Amino acid sequence: MRFLAMIGKSKVELLAPAGNFEKLKIALHYGADAVYAGGLKFSLRERSDNFTREEFAQAVKYTHSLNKKIYVAVNIYAHNHDIEELPSYISFLRDLGVDAIIFSDPGVFEIVREIAPDMQYHLSTQASTTNYRSVDFWKKQGVHRIILARELAYSEIKEIVSKSNIEIEMFVHGAQCMAYSGRCLISNYMTDRGANQGDCAQSCRWNYSLVEEKRPDEFHPVEEDSRGTYFFNSKDLSLIQSLPLVLDTGVHSIKIEGRVKTIHYVSTVVRAYRQALDICCEGRENNYEPSRLTEELRKISHRDYSTGFFFGNPGSEGQSTESSRPNKGMSFLGKIKEVNELNEALVEIRGKFSIGDTIEIMRRNIDDDFLQTVVQISDENKNPIEFTKPNTSAWVRFDKPVSANDILRMSDVTADHFLATK
Repeated sequence: MRFLAMIGKSKVELLAPAGNFEKLKIALHYGADAVYAGGLKFSLRERSDNFTREEFAQAVKYTHSLNKKIYVAVNIYAHNHDIEELPSYISFLRDLGVDAIIFSDPGVFEIVREIAPDMQYHLSTQASTTNYRSVDFWKKQGVHRIILARELAYSEIKEIVSKSNIEIEMFVHGAQCMAYSGRCLISNYMTDRGANQGDCAQSCRWNYSLVEEKRPDEFHPVEEDSRGTYFFNSKDLSLIQSLPLVLDTGVHSIKIEGRVKTIHYVSTVVRAYRQALDICCEGRENNYEPSRLTEELRKISHRDYSTGFFFGNPGSEGQSTESSRPNKGMSFLGKIKEVNELNEALVEIRGKFSIGDTIEIMRRNIDDDFLQTVVQISDENKNPIEFTKPNTSAWVRFDKPVSANDILRMSDVTADHFLATK
């Protein structure tokens, strides 16, 4: 394929979300080359756990011990009171040795550039970069990487890369906002929670009806649907089926959205894209068959998938009008903490399961996944129990080898369906 000639055998960076330290470890374990995270302030994911200064110090040390990278989002649109607090925070990140700072506000950028002149600077998608002249402008200011707006098609991205001597990053998976590159005012207007300060209430996902000016008490669905209409209910982005074409653009990094998502989401999506990238970038593109990986991505909670703007303006096809509720996917049951010599695993329990249930064990390599009928559960003190309780720990016996950070999950999927995807 032509993209292989462009990038050679080097791997495009797989960049994953890290909403907290646990998610950071999971993302790196399942194959991310780099992670992006935010602190308790100045980041556009205020509802995520995020990192304290102490946790950031640990996270940087841990990430660098694996020869991987950590980028920190300082991408709010800052107000005056934010500007006063920023210098000490930027100094802290500089001294920690984080690999880059992600920004969107020019004022923030000036502070970053003054205090940390030797750092890498990444321009956030919030800056809505959609053309190569804008890329050139930011490069002249000292920016090292541009994270493109989501509203770009394949041909536009390819042209930007070809006319720019700078790293280019793009989103390939995750939730999409109805506003232009996420620059939304609906949440602030309706709930007094500012999306551009990181506190979005996702008001665009709510159920809306139409009200006529002179009939304020009458609510009419826009379509004849008793459940209402979801005006701005964007489908989730998923480009795994088109990954060879994504790589043909020449981008340096592909990004997964989801700092507020679960470790089940992070592990599943990162693992799927890791396998897809390895196939494409190691010269095995003729064996690229994404159907199984697409099936994996349906096992997490998600809205209907789309290709976003990658093949042009999606129009009404980019919105879900049936429901604002996500597809549930499989239930996340827990994460393995440790394994003893009897192949019993101590599991951090996140969901209930019982003796006799059939569960799926998700391993680092997708080919090692297996189904297990639960035959033995013990509490943390090795007392037999019949079922698990969330937010506890329990010992579970397995028939096949398992390892720390393996994920336990369950659904109505039958063994025949599981085997059909193997």
